[in-house]
Amino acid sequence: MRVEIWSDIACPWCYVGKARFEKALAAFPHRDGVEVVHRSFELDPGRAKDDVQPVLTMLSKKYGMSEAQAQAGEHNLREQAGAEGLAYRAEGRDHGSTFDMHRLLHFAKEQGRQSELLQALYRANFAEERSVYTDADAYLVELAVEAGLEEGAVRKVLADSGAYADAVRADEREAAELGANGVPFFVLDRKYGVSGAQPAEVFEKALTQAWGERPAPLRVVAAEGAEACGPDGCAVPQ
Repeated sequence: MRVEIWSDIACPWCYVGKARFEKALAAFPHRDGVEVVHRSFELDPGRAKDDVQPVLTMLSKKYGMSEAQAQAGEHNLREQAGAEGLAYRAEGRDHGSTFDMHRLLHFAKEQGRQSELLQALYRANFAEERSVYTDADAYLVELAVEAGLEEGAVRKVLADSGAYADAVRADEREAAELGANGVPFFVLDRKYGVSGAQPAEVFEKALTQAWGERPAPLRVVAAEGAEACGPDGCAVPQ
């Protein structure tokens, strides 16, 4: 079974939702038969790379709230994250473009290190003091190397703004086609969608239901001596 997760590194509920889903998956009896694929979704597509601002300022402008209200929301998110064992810095974080991070995640997927890089990016964005936006390239290289990627290859991807850009945009188009206008968005075997950072129990039920409705595996009945054709040709009756 395949679970696809559309998310953005700048999304705090994606950070929390990932932990809740992984908790459900760890308790799922068939977890070894579940493939998890992370897909791209930008909350702020088209944002310039050098357009960086404090999270509180961004929230105030985007949602028309006071900075005090925005700060209260960040404190609530810190509590939600803490309940899942996640560190969360409620003050002093930045907000900016995540496009290069998504490009790197597609590269990391090819190298079999996507999950490791995503976890490193989430930790850096939500728990570390250093900004992944103001010192973007240098910090992203460090995080990618920490996730097991080769430094030279990572620098090459970052230097080429077109590298994996089509893959990012394709993920985002597909999200729109599936009706996902927010993240996190979980799709199980292209049959069920779960929207938002749901409790682990909701993910457990979705996994169980999707697993139970998979097609039954093909049963092959072989008769000894039956003629057939294969890559080496066809059996010729003697």
